[in-house]
Amino acid sequence: MLELGFSANDLAQTRLAYSPLWEVVTSLRVLRSPTARPLHRRWAERTRPKLAAAGLTDSLLLDLVQPHGYIPDFLNPPPPSTTPSARADLALEAELAVLATTAPERIRADLVKLAVRTPAVQELEHDPAAGLARLLDELRRYWAVVLAPIWPRLRTVLEADLLHRSRRFAAEGAAAVLSGLTSDVEWQDEMLRLPRAFCGHSGGLDGRGLLLVPSAFVGPSVLLITAQPEAVQLCYPSRGVGVLWEQPAVAVPDAVAGVLGRSRALLLAELTGPASTTELSRRTGMSAGGVSQHLTALRAAGIVTAHRAGRSVLYERTGLADSLLSAAG
Repeated sequence: MLELGFSANDLAQTRLAYSPLWEVVTSLRVLRSPTARPLHRRWAERTRPKLAAAGLTDSLLLDLVQPHGYIPDFLNPPPPSTTPSARADLALEAELAVLATTAPERIRADLVKLAVRTPAVQELEHDPAAGLARLLDELRRYWAVVLAPIWPRLRTVLEADLLHRSRRFAAEGAAAVLSGLTSDVEWQDEMLRLPRAFCGHSGGLDGRGLLLVPSAFVGPSVLLITAQPEAVQLCYPSRGVGVLWEQPAVAVPDAVAGVLGRSRALLLAELTGPASTTELSRRTGMSAGGVSQHLTALRAAGIVTAHRAGRSVLYERTGLADSLLSAAG
């Protein structure tokens, strides 16, 4: 049982952000596991050959991210932005810039806790500057091969999670958000209890606050970084991951299509959860410009709402839209 004690100041500093580097680490752990989570199994089977083709099967990155056990904390510095860039080629760079400044002492301290002592790990410990340069190159290659192609849909899932929990923060407070993260997290008496956390240490947050980071690949338990002096980070399973790989065909009620037009009715049916223009364009095959025009008309009629999440705008159905679809069967 791992326990984190909160002061009033820690609760006030509890915040949310998602992170491309966390997605790198958690997705790589899925790929390295012989029994990937059922949700990601088909994706993992398709993706593993790409690692071999990119020359990443014998790499420092894979040595650092083992299928089980400790992952060096320095790999996941607190993200500098709450919502990274929508552009896949830029999303990772801001975090890599922070990682590039990691002190050699911090790297060596983390490597002492690592069970694996491969030649690449020993070289990183002996010459952190050269090893870090190699690691940054491998991270860029991994991102380009594995995550950049799916970044738009991945980003939509993570931003929808942040939007949902931000609203809950506003409506019910931090305690409601903390208690609702996952069944593996319990909130009671100003204490967060994590029965199955894989890393981190019990203790107070010491005024550093807690950074909550959703991930599409972590789970079923959480990952935790408690190392000083940064904010404590808790990486938890994102909501909505079930729609990440497959989007079932949506039924468009003829009655609604007759009133709104088939394109707008299709967009309405697709909005089962918050989604961006880019994501809706991918799902429906419409151009982004066409989707934007239809959403503007639907928003003016009070049928959808729009909420900004960082650099993106996420659209949702209103109660009126739900009534329309429900009445049409």
